[in-house]
Amino acid sequence: MAKRKSFRLNGHEVAPGTRQTVELPVSLLSDHTPVNLSVRVLHGARKGPTLFVSAAVHGDEVMGVEICRRLLQSPLLERLRGTLLVVPIVNTFGFHNRSRYLPDRRDLNRSFPGYARGSLASRLAEIFLDTVVKRCDLGIDLHSAAVHRTNLPQVRITPGNERLVRLAEAFGAPVVLTSPLREGSLRAEARKAGIDVLLFEAGEGLRFDEMAARVGVMGILRILREMEMLPAKGIAKPRARPLFSSQSSWVRAPAGGLLRSFRGDGDVVRDGDVIAAVTDPFGEVETEVVAPSAGIIIGRAVLPVVNEGDALFHLAEAPHARAADTVGELASQLETSPLFDEDEII
Repeated sequence: MAKRKSFRLNGHEVAPGTRQTVELPVSLLSDHTPVNLSVRVLHGARKGPTLFVSAAVHGDEVMGVEICRRLLQSPLLERLRGTLLVVPIVNTFGFHNRSRYLPDRRDLNRSFPGYARGSLASRLAEIFLDTVVKRCDLGIDLHSAAVHRTNLPQVRITPGNERLVRLAEAFGAPVVLTSPLREGSLRAEARKAGIDVLLFEAGEGLRFDEMAARVGVMGILRILREMEMLPAKGIAKPRARPLFSSQSSWVRAPAGGLLRSFRGDGDVVRDGDVIAAVTDPFGEVETEVVAPSAGIIIGRAVLPVVNEGDALFHLAEAPHARAADTVGELASQLETSPLFDEDEII
């Protein structure tokens, strides 16, 4: 049998059965400090697909960085088939500045496919897309809510893509939301190149969250198993099928004032339920916030001071009973089971 070839990236060769960090030059800061895109290459001893995992496309969404760190510590990856490319921090500029954006105030996830002679965001987008993403068969892009908001762990997929439906089920997040592609986004440009991307949303900007981290790491390992890049042994399967939703909307503040939330992440609500109240500082005028439909809360604001029209609750429409059963079962698994449960083998 012919020996597997080394994986080549930016002039570096990663031998089969080894791992290596490869630095992709991006730019120089104004003081001439070099900025690189750091890619951890895990090149399995045996043939298989190539998959990328990326985080911090928005620099303040640090939850994905922690998921990448935990993933790379997993002993299960010693049995990897194929090649795994892990990019914990795509937007280094925003990460250092604790900002969603790059120094040119552009959103990297609206700057794809990028252009080598364009803005800083456009140049970074072009490097990441052409050097990493287009080398792969599948991608998992890790996000969190923006600052002052938090998200229930959820996977977002392109409507009508049956392969992504199957992979989203295998991932095992409580909710799967079908979300149209946006022009200039990583998902949209990867799809044009024939590459599917699962987008994982969980937690809050500039914060770590233990449930979000556990769901993310377990989900990625399950995807690797589903793609036969890892053997089944040691990877726990989801105890319930995720809740799929094709419609979601934000419930907005009916007035400015002080927000008191009565419901939280993962709570299931009925049409007409009072989920919060906004009051004036004297407590004399109170306005109820009412759920416009049955569904599950997949995101919410965490600041108690709001203006009229502010987004308060992100509600994914879903049947009440089905949503309650799904969230309860998956939350129970996360709270009571170890990360890798030998009694729950796929």
